[in-house]
Amino acid sequence: MTELPALSGKVALITGASRGIGYGVAEALVARGDRVVITGRNEDALKEAVEQLGADRAVYVAGKAHDEAHQTVAVERAMESFGRVDYLVNNAGTNPVFGPIADLDLGVARKVFETNVISALGFAQKTWHAWQKDNGGAIVNIASVAGIAPSPFIAAYGVSKAALINLTQQLAHEFAPRVRVNAIAPAVVKTKFAQALYEGREEEAAASYPLARLGVPSDIGGAAAFLTSDQSDWVTGQTLVVDGGIFLNAGVG
Repeated sequence: MTELPALSGKVALITGASRGIGYGVAEALVARGDRVVITGRNEDALKEAVEQLGADRAVYVAGKAHDEAHQTVAVERAMESFGRVDYLVNNAGTNPVFGPIADLDLGVARKVFETNVISALGFAQKTWHAWQKDNGGAIVNIASVAGIAPSPFIAAYGVSKAALINLTQQLAHEFAPRVRVNAIAPAVVKTKFAQALYEGREEEAAASYPLARLGVPSDIGGAAAFLTSDQSDWVTGQTLVVDGGIFLNAGVG
C-alpha cells in the first residue's frame, strides 16, 4: 500500500481476516488510519495479508477461532502491540456441509455453532474485559442473510447466523452504553468461502439480484467501517442487510 493515511489512534481485532470478507474489512479500516490485528488458521496467508496491509499497521495471530487460548492470545497481542482494542469484528465462520437439515450430522452442527457463534461470544467477552468495558468501542458480527430467511442446503449455517444475530442483540443490550454492537448480514459475496454458491454459474447467480451482481469483500468492508465510525454513534443492536437488493425478490437467491 502507498500513501497510508495518518493514524487514527484506533485499533481493531478482526477474526478470519487473511482473505475474503475479513481481509476486506481490514483493508477498509487501515485505509482510514486504523491499525488492525488479524486472525486466521493459515499463517502464510496471514503473513501475506500483513505485508499488503502494511507491517506498521497490522499484526497477525494464527489459530482456530473457537480455541479459547487463541482468543486470549489474540486480544493480548492487540494490547501488547497497540495498547488498546477499540473494535472487534467477528468474521471467522465455517460451513463444512451442504445438504438437507434432516440428514445433518449433529457433530457437524456442533462444529458450526462453535465457530460461528461461541467463538464470537468468546472474543466479545475477552475484548470487553481487556479494553472496551472501561474505554468503550464497537463490535461488528458478520452474520448472513441465511440467518434471516431459510436458505436451502446451508441450513446449519443459517441457524448459526440467526443465533449470531440474536447474540448481537443480547450483547448490545448488556454492553450499552459503553460499547455498540451490530451485525452485518451479507448475501453471496465473491470469496473462496462462498465459491460453491456461484462457481461456474456466476452470471446465473447474479441475475436474481436487483443490483445485477454478487457482492465483493469491499462492500462489507465499507459497511463495517460505517458501523465502527462516529457516524453510527446512535446505532446499536441492529443487523445491516447488505444484499444487492435480493430481499426485494422475497428470497435469498
